[in-house]
Amino acid sequence: MVAIESGTLGGTCVNVGCVPSKTLLAAAHTRHAARSNPFPGTPTSAGEVDLSALMQQKDELIGILRQTKYADIAAAYGFDIQSGAATFTDAATLLVDGRRVRARSYLVATGAEPHAPAIPGLEQVDYLTSTTAMELTELPASLVVIGGGFVGLEQAQLFARLGVEVTIIGRLAPHAEPELSSELHNAFLAEGIAVINDRAVTITRNGDLVQAITRTGKAATGGRILIATGRAPRTDGLDLAAAGVARDGRGFIIVDKDQRTTNPTVFAAGDVTDVPQYVYVAAMAGKIAARNALGRHEQVDYTGMPSVLFTSPQLASAGMTEAEALAAGYRCTCRYLRLSEVPRAITNHNTRGGIKIVADADTGRVLGVHALAETAGEMMLAATYAITAGFTVAQLADIWAPYLTMAEGIRLTANLFRNELPTSCCA
Repeated sequence: MVAIESGTLGGTCVNVGCVPSKTLLAAAHTRHAARSNPFPGTPTSAGEVDLSALMQQKDELIGILRQTKYADIAAAYGFDIQSGAATFTDAATLLVDGRRVRARSYLVATGAEPHAPAIPGLEQVDYLTSTTAMELTELPASLVVIGGGFVGLEQAQLFARLGVEVTIIGRLAPHAEPELSSELHNAFLAEGIAVINDRAVTITRNGDLVQAITRTGKAATGGRILIATGRAPRTDGLDLAAAGVARDGRGFIIVDKDQRTTNPTVFAAGDVTDVPQYVYVAAMAGKIAARNALGRHEQVDYTGMPSVLFTSPQLASAGMTEAEALAAGYRCTCRYLRLSEVPRAITNHNTRGGIKIVADADTGRVLGVHALAETAGEMMLAATYAITAGFTVAQLADIWAPYLTMAEGIRLTANLFRNELPTSCCA
């Protein structure tokens, strides 16, 4: 077995994705917590940001994890990592920097990269992406973020909490439950982040500033502009056509349930295919694709799949939204509990957000659990388990839930299906 890497070992997650973004978000959240401390009896303060030092700390962490979680793991399993650019010359042969490589089967896991939309004027400005934004060593005075999805929202709040004036153009969390995306919108406004719920149609430069104009004529001006409107598969140079590997209209590799492409000897997994772009999805699909390439026939089960938006508060989901359940043909019923009814949130003096459960009205089976809370992501393992295990809302309401935890809010929300008041032993 051999792995071929044309770039830096570790791919997106450790180098330009989860690891750097989450450590920088943690730093920004720490500064914000000091500036917005809800406990006047324990005063705190926060000084100016040294972005260069922060980026150096981030890079040191990346270096450590790249070695211990990638290079050392590869060595422990005993497979080689060859540096070079791979190109298919035919259905059964790779060319790696001029060297012919043949194998019984191949796995393409080249991931995706930030995609820039065709907005007139964008090519004339030095715009940022999620990758280049996390390489800055000086903070811009102001920033316009185009895109209200996961990357756009995380980057917007990150820079706002480091002291940058931020404007977002786009619908915030457009695929989330409307109750939760509305609460998140209010949380961003409360932190001074401006939001234009529209789409940018042109970009212009005015001296040292960049201006984005929306469909309705609204304008957002900033020192820099960050594009966060999606990602595109990284397939340049592979010559997939020579291998007989088909792609869809957006360029993603088409795979079947076994992760096999239209070439029976070539498998693909992760963000280079059209799947939810979460690192754990890529990891799971990659494992299954590798096993199937060796003769197994396993499939990825997306039931109860969780997602986490690492803003503050976090927006996390597991399973279906109400809209998805209705589209799937369920006669669903839902309950929503504000965090002002959750004892843990009350004691934290932070009641922004809520919890929503989507259930099958006929059977009571839990179809989805969605939360906006400071630790919403930590609640999703329990939610995923409940969905995959086929729990009903009655079972969820009767399960053990330690008091004064945020996860208790899931049980309190389930109680609403029985018209019980959201109380625990403490509140």
